[in-house]
Amino acid sequence: MNAPARHWPEYLMESAGLGAFMGSAAAMTVILEHPSSPVRALIADPMLRRVLMGAAMGLTAAALVYSPWGRRSGAHLNPAVTLTFFRLGKIARRDAWCYACAQFVGGALGIAAAAMLLRPWISDPAVNYVATLPGASGSAVAFTGEAAISFLLMTIVLATSNHAPLARFTGVIVACLVAAFITFEAPLSGMSMNPARTFGPDLVGSMWRGVWIYFVAPPLGMLAAAELYVRVRGHQAIRCAKLHHDDGPCIFRCTPRQTTHRGTEAQRKNEHQTSVPQCLGVS
Repeated sequence: MNAPARHWPEYLMESAGLGAFMGSAAAMTVILEHPSSPVRALIADPMLRRVLMGAAMGLTAAALVYSPWGRRSGAHLNPAVTLTFFRLGKIARRDAWCYACAQFVGGALGIAAAAMLLRPWISDPAVNYVATLPGASGSAVAFTGEAAISFLLMTIVLATSNHAPLARFTGVIVACLVAAFITFEAPLSGMSMNPARTFGPDLVGSMWRGVWIYFVAPPLGMLAAAELYVRVRGHQAIRCAKLHHDDGPCIFRCTPRQTTHRGTEAQRKNEHQTSVPQCLGVS
């Protein structure tokens, strides 16, 4: 049986995950930024509103990574992340294509559902369908910002997810990065790091200004981070394509993690049996 027939649950989870993220982003932006919102009236400082937005979206990201669906699909929720793990040889070509398609569909459906539920507030210029657009500093600065935060995110994801003591905290660290990027980088580019996240609002709101930035800069930044990591640590250091790996089903090309015993002679004789696979199944 081919990959799409076997792995369709993971594709749906990726689509639903990004859809949920977009719904959360739309709701929080309406609450914090719409002119008629009492929260907007109460908190006049835009920096403080970005801090609250960052905290909300960071918590959303963490919830998705550690949710049952996120633990099973790997919680990429981003074609740039999937492309990077494909480049690293951890995901099959068909799975990578299906993941990317599911993510684009999920992003568009998520913001479309939010537009129906939050009409007419979501179309207000202060909310603007939560589109990611270049800031006042221009396209070059937006491109640089997107590439830089994407590079930093993937560098830290690879460093933590492949370091045993820190691996289980990868989702928490990603959440903190998302919160920090929204707080400090959003005025430059809108803080996307994700072609599918940008595509949904552009499609629903018919806004395509600077869309090339968000299709080029995030993959470029993440692929550069992966290249640097491989040159420093080697391919063998990369265990899996999941952000949070448990003992559940896994469709990725995982590398077994060796556990070395230093106990009795009997344990040392059985050392060859202590190689524990990172997942229950591979593609």
